[in-house]
Parts: sequence; C-alpha cells; structure tokens
Amino acid sequence: MAKPRAQAKRVGMEVSIAVSHAVRLARAEGIAAYPITPQTHIVEYLSSLVANGELEAEFMNVESEHSAISACIGMSAAGARTYTATSSQGLALMHEILFIASAMRFPIVMTVANRALSAPLSIWNDHSDIMAARDIGWIQVFVENGQEAFDHSIMAFRIAEHPQVLLPIVVNLDGFILSHVVEALEFVDQETVDKFLPPYKPRHRLDPRRPVTMGAFAMPEIYTEVKMAHQVALSEAYERILAIWQEWGELTGRYYRPVEHYRTEGAKVLFLTMGSLSEVAEVAVDDLREAGEEVGLLKLRLWRPFPFAALREAVDGAELVIVCDRALSPGGPGGPVHSEVRSALYPLAQRPQTLGYIIGLGGRDVSPATFKEILVSARQELQKGPSQEFYLFGVRGA
Repeated sequence: MAKPRAQAKRVGMEVSIAVSHAVRLARAEGIAAYPITPQTHIVEYLSSLVANGELEAEFMNVESEHSAISACIGMSAAGARTYTATSSQGLALMHEILFIASAMRFPIVMTVANRALSAPLSIWNDHSDIMAARDIGWIQVFVENGQEAFDHSIMAFRIAEHPQVLLPIVVNLDGFILSHVVEALEFVDQETVDKFLPPYKPRHRLDPRRPVTMGAFAMPEIYTEVKMAHQVALSEAYERILAIWQEWGELTGRYYRPVEHYRTEGAKVLFLTMGSLSEVAEVAVDDLREAGEEVGLLKLRLWRPFPFAALREAVDGAELVIVCDRALSPGGPGGPVHSEVRSALYPLAQRPQTLGYIIGLGGRDVSPATFKEILVSARQELQKGPSQEFYLFGVRGA
C-alpha cells in the first residue's frame, strides 16, 4: 500500500527565501554566515526568522566567510544542527577550513549560490566557485529550479546527519538565475518535516564534562588510512543518498536521481548539463526532437560522490555526449565536468564520443538557440576530427 503523500501548500516565493524556510523547517540550531552577493537574501532572511522568534537557533554574525565556516565547525562539534551559505570569493575564503569540516565528519549543510570568481570582478553566475572546491570531500548536489532548492535543502540535513554518512553537504543553486527569481513552489508542513527529519543526535560532541579530542595530529603512518576512510565514507554515502531521495519522493511525489534523463529514448546525441541550464536545454531538445533529431538530455545532479554507474548506464546507445560546462580549468582539459565525464566513460568497451563546450561564463546568456548552435558545431568537429581539447563557445575574437 502506497504511503499517503504530505499535504502541500503552493506559494509564490523568491528561491532564496524558500531556502531560508527550508532551513527553518529543518529546525537548524546553529547558523553562521557572512553576506555576499548573491547569497545574501538567504542568511538575511534567516537572521530575521531568528530575531522574530520563528526559528530557535543561534545566529552568529561573523567578520568573514573564513570565520563563518570555522564557527560552523565549532557549533557542529558541540552537537548543533548547523547551516551556512556563501558564494564565489566567500567560498574561496572558506577553502582552508572546508577540508577540515569533511575530514572531521561534521554534518554541516551549506548552500552555495554559484557565482563567477574574480578577476575580472563579476557578480553573475557560473560554476567556477564550486569547481575550484570540488575536492573538499563534501557531498555536492546541483539543483535546477526553486522547488529542487527547497527540497534538497531539507533532504541535505537528513543525508549529512545519517549515522553511516556524517559528512557535510553543499547544495549548489545558480546565483541570480535561481537565487533571486520568484517561482511557484510546493511547501510541506512542519509536522511532515519533523517526521522525515528527526532531531540530530551526534555520535560525539564537545562537552566539558566528558572531554574528547577532535582534529588530532596525524603521523605519516596513519594519514593515508584516514584519507582512505574518508574516501570510503563518501563513496558509501551514495546508496544512502538514493534511499533518502526515494523516501522524499514517496512523501511528496517529487523523486530525484543522480543522473536525470530528459527525452533520451533512442537518442544518438546527448547533451549533459548541470544546474539551471538544464531547463533551457530542455526547450532546445524539444525543438530538436520536433525537427526529427535524435537528441536527448542528461542532467548531472549528484556531483560528489560521482555517479559512475548511473552515468555509464545513461549513455548506453548514444554516439555522442556533448558536455556543457560553466567553468574553465585554465591550462587543463577545458571544463571540469567534461574531464570527469570523459574519464568515467573511458572503461566502457562501447563508449560514445565526448565533446566539451564551455558556456555561460560570468553570467553570459545561454538560450535554447545556443544548444542548437553547439549541436551544429559538434557535428562539424566530428566530421573533420576534433581540433582541440575543448570549445569555449561563443568567444569573440580580438
């Protein structure tokens, strides 16, 4: 017998504010943040919820993002359900401490409103901030719209705090494109969230009455083994993530997969995207399908742990995968996502050709026409043989 679905309340709301309400519904107990565009609305609204007594939590106003994540580590170590948010240079300033949070297994939830890194100074969206932090050892998820941002902000606490996971998690949402947009969203009530997300019960916590050591010095003889334990924990989190997503789907009717498919049946060419560009790509795929093209779309939702098996299964039967990155790896193979997708598919005996296109840097507009133009370009490149490692699409000449 199917479980009854939770009562949903449909509202129109800015996505940043919806994320704040998700954190409220999750009953976060400790929040530390420093404002940075385009993340500011999330923590600004959370501070008002705390000040108004709508959320019983400690909100710490700190002097930098480095201090914010450091404070979060302290709060999580003391046993609090902990949250923060940042963006761009703020994430970069946290960089030193992010590795500590994951290696010490603190289940902190962080929203990153993705924004281009300086220089030149840009406040607009791309994925260069999180791609510079892809190896921090956190679980990382990308969302494509406001509903997904709301849902994953609640699920993130359940995932991070799972006794067999105990890892921090980043929920990536595109700055401005999502963070400042008003969308129609389905909320769930507090009672439903409380049943889905029980109170956090830390396995270990700082307590002056029962002293413990955290973050101890490691000699070379044990450092590798600690890193291996971290790798195993992150890899084994995969099945638990899927189980929690499944439970949320049964509760709300909204199901999520590590690699989402859109009109991939019989597709010989597949676009692969992450974040809000996925909905733009859907429009292009619809147009191309109507024109008789065998084209589909894969949306990579789970970035860490990387969904190797799901991706390999998803490309079965395809002849070409066009990976669309929103970040550049200077001096390297082009786009970080293309590099990892190509590596993941390499062991396949029958693998599709992959081409990497970098688009939308620094907030440059990407329309459905962009994807159609990329398809034409990709076919031309395949005809003559790929001429380069990647294609910075739409770049203007000197």
